[in-house]
Amino acid sequence: MQIVLHHIGSTAIPGILAKPIIDILGVVDDLEALDQRSARMGDLGYEVMGPFGIEGRRYFRKFDATGRRTHHLHVFSQGSPHIERHLAFRDYLRSNPLKAAAYSDLKAKITTGEAVSWDEYMDAKDPFIAETEKAALVWYRSSARPSE
Repeated sequence: MQIVLHHIGSTAIPGILAKPIIDILGVVDDLEALDQRSARMGDLGYEVMGPFGIEGRRYFRKFDATGRRTHHLHVFSQGSPHIERHLAFRDYLRSNPLKAAAYSDLKAKITTGEAVSWDEYMDAKDPFIAETEKAALVWYRSSARPSE
């Protein structure tokens, strides 16, 4: 089984506010083959979460010795629309500094002041992500993209 890995999420976009968690997108030819090897991810310190609410995904997360989350691994089968969605969003923000800055500013606004829960944080970002993702997909499909 072969897996192709891509660095995604805010830590993959230079200059924007990011939580200290590395998001990784994995692409495989066969999710069943991955499922057969998932226990090995547990041996590496990852929590095996299965689809975790997204059809066709295998989700793994890792924590450090103090219990802080350090990594998210989202694995999809080749051809999944989720692959294009994640790469388009990342590459669009890398290529559009003003949009990246707006995303960073939104994240700063959400996290300033009262402590917010993980769910509140995600919910507050959703409208921006949905809107930006639509533009990103159009851009991604019609432009020459930077190499990985």
